[in-house]
Amino acid sequence: MEKIIKITLSTLILISIASVSANASAIKGQKLYLKKLKYVCGMNGGAMASKYSTAQWEAINAKGEISQEIKRICPKVKDSALKEGFIPHYFDFFKEYSNDSGNIPAC
Repeated sequence: MEKIIKITLSTLILISIASVSANASAIKGQKLYLKKLKYVCGMNGGAMASKYSTAQWEAINAKGEISQEIKRICPKVKDSALKEGFIPHYFDFFKEYSNDSGNIPAC
């Protein structure tokens, strides 16, 4: 009985850690947006993310054009804000708060 309880608790802990990790990219994307893009773009993260639907953001990402789309919307963005490592986090943030998601970011 004690062994079953330990296994169950271990599983619950692993599931809770995995769920936090799954949201980490969107959270990091929001923080990056606040730090690197918000003032340059002149709009909050919700306005930026709601430019497109979830499917549209996914299509843009599939083409590998997230950074080009950010530059199109915000021409003053510096290349340093669009480093290769930042793009997946921006994408997760934009997808999480797209115009059809029903989510509203706190930025």
